[in-house]
Amino acid sequence: MRAGPPANDINRMNEFSTEHFLNREISWLEFNQRVMEEAVDPSNPLLERVKFFCIVSSNLDEFFEVRVAGLKQQIEGDIVERSLDGKTALETVRQLTKRARRMVEDQYRLWRTELEPNLAKAGIRFLEYEKLDEKDRSWLEQYYRSQVRPVLTPLAVDPAHPFPHIQNKALNIVVSLSLEQEGAVPRLAVMQVPRVLPRIVQVPREDDALDFMFLGHIIGHYLADLFPGTVIHGHWKFRVTRNSELYVDEDDAENMLQAVEEELRNRRKGEAVRLEVDADCPQSVWQQLLETHNLGEDDLYLIDGPINPTRLMAIYEGAHSPELRDKPFVAPIAHVVRDRIALFATIRRKDVLVHHPYESFNTVVDFLEQAARDPNVMAIKQTLYRTGGDPRILGALMLAAENGKQVTAIAELKARFDEANNIQWARKLEESGVHVVYGIVGKKVHGKITLVVRRDDDGLRRYVHIGTGNYNPTTARIYTDLSLFTCDNDIAEDATNLFNLLTGFCRFQRPKKLLVAPFELQQRMIEFILREAEHAQKKRPARIIAKMNSLSDPEVIRALYAASKAGVKIDLIVRGICCLRPGIPGVSENITVRSLVGRFLEHARIFYFENGGKPATYIGSADWMSRNFLRRMEVVVPVEDLSLRDRIINQIIAAQLADNTKAWQLEPDGSYTRVAPDSGQPRRDAQSEFLTEALDKAKSVRKTIGVHRPKAKGRSKTKA
Repeated sequence: MRAGPPANDINRMNEFSTEHFLNREISWLEFNQRVMEEAVDPSNPLLERVKFFCIVSSNLDEFFEVRVAGLKQQIEGDIVERSLDGKTALETVRQLTKRARRMVEDQYRLWRTELEPNLAKAGIRFLEYEKLDEKDRSWLEQYYRSQVRPVLTPLAVDPAHPFPHIQNKALNIVVSLSLEQEGAVPRLAVMQVPRVLPRIVQVPREDDALDFMFLGHIIGHYLADLFPGTVIHGHWKFRVTRNSELYVDEDDAENMLQAVEEELRNRRKGEAVRLEVDADCPQSVWQQLLETHNLGEDDLYLIDGPINPTRLMAIYEGAHSPELRDKPFVAPIAHVVRDRIALFATIRRKDVLVHHPYESFNTVVDFLEQAARDPNVMAIKQTLYRTGGDPRILGALMLAAENGKQVTAIAELKARFDEANNIQWARKLEESGVHVVYGIVGKKVHGKITLVVRRDDDGLRRYVHIGTGNYNPTTARIYTDLSLFTCDNDIAEDATNLFNLLTGFCRFQRPKKLLVAPFELQQRMIEFILREAEHAQKKRPARIIAKMNSLSDPEVIRALYAASKAGVKIDLIVRGICCLRPGIPGVSENITVRSLVGRFLEHARIFYFENGGKPATYIGSADWMSRNFLRRMEVVVPVEDLSLRDRIINQIIAAQLADNTKAWQLEPDGSYTRVAPDSGQPRRDAQSEFLTEALDKAKSVRKTIGVHRPKAKGRSKTKA
C-alpha cells in the first residue's frame, strides 16, 4: 500500500470540528427542495413540472425507507453515533421531520394551486364522481363491476380479525362503519387497493380530451357495495412506509443469491417509519393507525391531495400533449465513432470520450454487440450494477457466450431497489453460459468497467470501457455521464488484475493507472488534494475542480479545508448531498459549491487537479463519500489524451461553472440560492448548450455525408 499523507498534513486536517460540517440528511432534503423548485418553475413545460413533482415524492419515499429508518434504528438501539455536525440520531430526526413536513406541505400546495388547475386548463382533468354525467357513470359502473370489484378484499377489524398487515407503500382505505341496526358501535375496516390495477383510470372520450379518475376515489364511491348492511360514516386513504434496507450477513451466507432473495421477502415486513393519511381523517382514526404501527405523531403526514403522487408519472409517460413537454431529443452518435462498424479500429487509433445523453449510449451497446459477434474477440468481462434488464446489454453477453467466447459478468445483487430485477437477469445469464460472479463479500461492486480481449492482426490486445454511469440504456437517456474507451496497455493490465481480484482469490495489486476503492482511492484523492496545497504554498499553479453526486467523506472534506487555507482555489459541482461548508473565513473562503438540477440528472464524476502546471484529470464511478471509498468497489481512470482532457475541463466543466440558469450556490449556513446572471450578462444553461451543440454537430455530419457521398444510379428509394 502507498504511504499516507505526511504527519504535518494530518495535523492540518484534524483541526476542523463539527461546526465546519453540514448535516448529511438535511443536506439531502435541501437537494430534494431544489428538485421541487423545478416543479415550481413556470418556465418549464407543464408535464415536465409534473414529472419533477413526482420525483420529489419518489425521493422522499426512499429517504424514509432507508435514511430515516436507519436513524430510528439507532435511536431504538441506544446507539450513540453522532453525525458530522455533532447531532445525535434523535436530534437529526427531529430536525429533518420539521423540514420534511414543510416540504410536503409546499409540494401539495403546489399541486392544488398550480399543477392540477393548469392541467385542467390544458385539457387533462382529474374527475370526482359528482362531476360525471350519466354516460360516464354508466361506464364507471361497468368498469367497477368487471375490473375492480372481483379483485377487492374487504377486511374487517375486530377481535376476530386483527388489523391486517399493511405492505410497504401500498395504498389502503380505512373505513369507519357500523351495522345498520340501531345503536351499533362504529368500527373500522380496511380496503387494500390492489397493486395489479392502474391507480389512474382514464375515462373514455370520443375526442382528444384526457379525463382521469383516481382508483382510490372509485373504490371509495362503491364502499357501500363492498360492505352491504352497514352504514359508512367515512373513509380515508392512507399509506405506510417501512424500513426497506436489506440486512444480509454475507460472511455467513453460503449462497448470496438465495440470501438476498430471502431478505427481499422480509423487506415488505420492515418496521413502519411513516404514516400518510388523508388530511380530513379524524384524529381518532389516525391515532389508531399510528398506535397499530407503533408510530408517533411526528411520523404522521396529513395529505391534502393524491397520496403517493409518483403514480402521476403515468400521465407524464402517456403519448400525448407534446406541447406540454420538453422538445424531444434523440442523441446522435458521437462524431468520432460515426463509423460504428470500425469501432475497435477507432479505439486503436486514439482514446474515445462520449458524453451522454448528448451523444448516444448506442456506442457502448455497439461496443458490446460487436465484441459478441467478432470472431477475433476471445473474452468479455463486465461489471453490472443497474442494467434495467436491457435486452441489448444482456443479449450481447449471452450471444457472446453462445458464440463460444469466455464471458464473465460481475453482478451486484444488492443494488438498492433493483435487487429482484438483478436476480432475475443473473439467472438468465447463467443459463446462457455466462459465468456470473456476485462481487466481493461485504462490498458493493459499483465500478463501471468492461474488458474485451481481442486477437488483432499485430497480436492480442485488450480494449477497456470505463464509465461514470450504469450499463443501462434507459437511464443513459436522462443521466449525464461520460464514457472512456481505450486500449492503453497499462489501463488494460490494471483492468485484467481487477477482474481477477473480483472473480478469484488473490491480493490487491497496486494499479499502474487506475484508482480503485476500497483499496486506495480515498488515500490517493487526499494525497492529490494535499499536493495542491503544497503547490500553492510554493507559489506554483494550484487548483481543484471536482464534480460528483455527493460529498460527505470527513477526511476528504478536511483535506479540502487544508488546501483552501493554503490558498488553493476549489470549485465543486455537487448535485446532491454536501457536508462541506463553503465560504467560512479562514477555513473555506477559497471553496465554492454549486449544484445543477435540470432536464437531465447530473451523474458524471470528474476530478481535476492543476498539479503545479501538470494537470491531472480523472473520471469514474465514485462520489466522495465514505461508502464509496470504503464499502464499494469503485474505478476511477485518468484521462491522459490532451484533447479529451481539454474537452472535459474547458468545455463541459467550464459550461457548468458558467451556468446561471439551472445552478444553485451553497451558502455557509447550508442554504442554497439560485444563481442568476449579473446585469447585462447573458443567460447560460449548460444542458441546453450541450443539446444545441450535439444537434448542430449531427446536422453538420449529415450535411458533409450528403455532399460527399456519390449518388447511386438506378437505385430505388427506400425508407431509412
